Amino acid sequence: MAEKIVQTAGRDQLGTFAPAFAHLNDDVLFGEVWNEPALDVKTKCVITVVSLMASGMTDSSLTYHLQNAKAHGVTKEEIAAIITHATMYVGWPKGWAVFRLAKEVWNEEIPAETEKARYQNSIFFPIGEPNVGFAKYFAGQSYLAPISTKQVPIYNVTFEPACRNNWHVHHADKGGGQMLICVGGRGYYQEWGQAPIEMRPGDEVNIPAGVKHWHGAAPNSWFSHLAIEVPGENCKNEWLEPVDAEEYGKLK
Repeated sequence: MAEKIVQTAGRDQLGTFAPAFAHLNDDVLFGEVWNEPALDVKTKCVITVVSLMASGMTDSSLTYHLQNAKAHGVTKEEIAAIITHATMYVGWPKGWAVFRLAKEVWNEEIPAETEKARYQNSIFFPIGEPNVGFAKYFAGQSYLAPISTKQVPIYNVTFEPACRNNWHVHHADKGGGQMLICVGGRGYYQEWGQAPIEMRPGDEVNIPAGVKHWHGAAPNSWFSHLAIEVPGENCKNEWLEPVDAEEYGKLK
């Protein structure tokens, strides 16, 4: 004998506020339609999941019906195929949204968002690729993303926590130097013989040619700045010694 579907959520949640709606939900939808013998419950579960998916519903109601589908025999392989098939007709974003719920219901671990990905979502400019070309001048991992390579070169430089570059000098016969504008996280800039300056989003520093300095992330924070190269004649960088680890360790 087929299992009889019984639902009381309508009366439990809306019985006094909307008794007619509660009756339609509990007695008609679940009491009659869900117990209609022409379709088995597993098929009805699949139809309901696809219908909610097509409507863009990804709240607790869809989670309930995914759980109901699993309880009535829909396997992980079947729900994956069902969502994939429906995605072709109802839209790619809806497929992604439903897959995240389905993986939870079928007890598939969802990979945690990486710290790098969380930080990228907090800033406007791209983090870019590992800064391989200048890695020997950095303590820790940095990344480089070209923003503009014409007229005035602009790069977004991102430092993982505790990453900083060596002391260095921008040389030029005329003009030259660099401007830094913080666009994410928290970091420091320091000129030789001066106290470190904390940088937060919106802060900027102007670095004239010939000034020995370093910049990088705070010990416990990611840090991104736009590096703007100031035009000049015979510009070149001179890379020097690393920042003293003991002195850096005093920073917060």
